[in-house]
Amino acid sequence: MTSTVRVHAPSANRALILTSLAVPLTGWTVHAVSLHRKLAAARRDPLTGLLTRDGYTAKARQITGRYGDHALVVIVDLDHFKQINDGHGHAVGDRVLAVTAQRLTAWAGSRGTAGRLGGDEFAVAVRIGAGRRDLRLAQLATLLAQPVQLDDGAWADVTASIGAASPDILGTTDLSALQRAADAAMYAGKHTRRPVLADRSHATVPSVNGRRAGRPGTSAVGAAA
Repeated sequence: MTSTVRVHAPSANRALILTSLAVPLTGWTVHAVSLHRKLAAARRDPLTGLLTRDGYTAKARQITGRYGDHALVVIVDLDHFKQINDGHGHAVGDRVLAVTAQRLTAWAGSRGTAGRLGGDEFAVAVRIGAGRRDLRLAQLATLLAQPVQLDDGAWADVTASIGAASPDILGTTDLSALQRAADAAMYAGKHTRRPVLADRSHATVPSVNGRRAGRPGTSAVGAAA
């Protein structure tokens, strides 16, 4: 009997120790998961579900760094959005923003990421080779020009201005430089319903935080995109 106790006592002690350790470890795991979810949620725009500027920037830098010349950075600005918002109400404006976000996410697919930079401004970073860029950008323009169905069954007409930039044309994978050029290209084609692919001239346009100088919100210096 004594020998049996001596044989099993260490196992019992180890089990007790492991059990006592598991309780706080489990607590920390739950806490870590909860914290991770909160941080992830903080990087998501509550209206559209897209990444916010910081979250998007981190993902976009990964894409441009990994895919190099096969990366494409796109800036999207909805046309006449203020008229939609003011003329039809914020609920309609919110619906247009949410649908635009869904379309950008679908277009970017598993090889890209989309973010809302603020207001009606969006950005996408995606892997697209040079041979398919024109076709994919044309598809995006067509997709974003589709009317948006509202909750009451009515339809809202929308269009978007699109600018894009690629490392193989600009000679850099720096996200700030690519976004600056894409933003300038987008304004060069404003209201034309045709996406514009940036060349080196667009990279020299004065900017603040990767956006064309003079745009709303560029008067104050903030974190670089």
